[in-house]
Amino acid sequence: MLILQNISYQHENKDMLFQNISFTLNHHEKTALVGNNGVGKSTLLKIIAGELQPFSGQIIHNSKPYFVPQLFGQFNGFTISEALQIKEKITSLKEILEGTVTEENLQLLNDDWTIEERCNEALSYWQLHDLDLEQKMGTLSGGQKTKVFLAGIMIHEPDLVLLDEPSNHLDFAGRTLLYDFIKSTSSKLLVVSHDRKLLNLLNKTLEMTKNEISVYGGNYDFYSEQKKIENNALEQDVQSKEKALKKAKEKERETIERQNKLDSRGKKKQEKSGVARIMMNTLRNKAENSSSKLKDVHAEKISGISEDLRQLRSSLPAIDQMKFGFENNSFLKGKTLFEASDINYAYGDKLLWKENLDFEILSGERLAIKGLNASGKTTLIKIILGELNPTQGQATSLTKKAIYIDQDYSLLNQNLTIYEQAQVFNDYGLEEHEIKMRLNRFLFSRNDWDKPCNALSGGERMRLMLCCLTISNESPEIIILDEPTNNLDIQNIEILTAAINEYKGTLIVISHDQSFLEQINIEKSISL
Repeated sequence: MLILQNISYQHENKDMLFQNISFTLNHHEKTALVGNNGVGKSTLLKIIAGELQPFSGQIIHNSKPYFVPQLFGQFNGFTISEALQIKEKITSLKEILEGTVTEENLQLLNDDWTIEERCNEALSYWQLHDLDLEQKMGTLSGGQKTKVFLAGIMIHEPDLVLLDEPSNHLDFAGRTLLYDFIKSTSSKLLVVSHDRKLLNLLNKTLEMTKNEISVYGGNYDFYSEQKKIENNALEQDVQSKEKALKKAKEKERETIERQNKLDSRGKKKQEKSGVARIMMNTLRNKAENSSSKLKDVHAEKISGISEDLRQLRSSLPAIDQMKFGFENNSFLKGKTLFEASDINYAYGDKLLWKENLDFEILSGERLAIKGLNASGKTTLIKIILGELNPTQGQATSLTKKAIYIDQDYSLLNQNLTIYEQAQVFNDYGLEEHEIKMRLNRFLFSRNDWDKPCNALSGGERMRLMLCCLTISNESPEIIILDEPTNNLDIQNIEILTAAINEYKGTLIVISHDQSFLEQINIEKSISL
């Protein structure tokens, strides 16, 4: 059992990232940890793993967790055996088998006589047959590094496994292996991921905010349905408060108008009856005080309702606060935009694809380019964009405007501010206030406009990129997305999905995220 009691974490600058986080994981539970970017999910995993110390609180667990991190650059100088912390055991076993049976070797091995056998089985399962345990981690691809650490689970056989975005660098085959492992393992799992197919394999969902953990007793689809119910109730509360605020303001106006009429009528009566000036002043002061008190009462009520409404609106999901409005030019659906006839590409004297490619891309189509890592997906994209010519065959493009958006949103100039970047796409001649209205629509407030693009998170870059596309006068005939969900949390994936589904042009996507491909209605695929 894993128990967290009132865990808080404070940055070095004294800012509190989260506080009073408490939850329990029982034996064999497979649990998702979800929440918006920046809430501290990865930090919490590192605290449980013992890599960071909490500011306050207590963690109770009877064995050391096994942690698969999101990033592996810190291990580049290590060998595989060093990164997996098995080097000493493997060395001791080899020396013992060769006859060097010392007390030190026996202590280091600690009766783990099957360590080498488990290593071979684990590397074989994760399709890493060709790797040597003494190979440097820096020589491996991102997907191979992930698989090495996943193999470590089978080697160490831990009771608790912490996984931080484990499918990020895996291709389709790697993800399939991961899904099968998650279904079959008996270890407790705590998983941070935006891969919804993976999250649906887990039987419990924890939603993390800065001040609490909410527990949902089901997989991600169950969690999503519960959140929809909660958000619908929240939307109704917002509408109810909006009506209450409108009614309160009308009541204030009517009351003040009625009081002003009474005061005016009373003043005329007093003037007709010849009341002394000093008494008139006293009566006038009383009337003014009475009106002022009425105003204060209504102002206080309106202020209270307004604050309640502000808090309710701030709780709405970002996707419900944003408004999309792509300038969808009249795309001629079915028009041929690109045609490939018997094409292939060679690096040196070696052709990239076993079979030449024949396909066409039509206006309004939604297609995916699929293939394992290093299968030539990026090369094909460059041919479609006209950046490369095929080594053989014929490629014909009739596309006027195509935009390629990679997972780092490199189209954005890191040296510009948010407002300056928006202006780069302003070929429509929008006024300054119109640009700022568009930025507000995509959740960039006045305080964000001067923020440099290099300070933005993955989700913020995605929102700025979408905003820039809506600012541009001419919508691209083709939008190409290369692993667009890799650096996004689930909330931002939903924002991206909603925006893409409003786009009426041609969409080409490279992605290993099957749930994402389904939700953006991919119609066909090119397999490499």
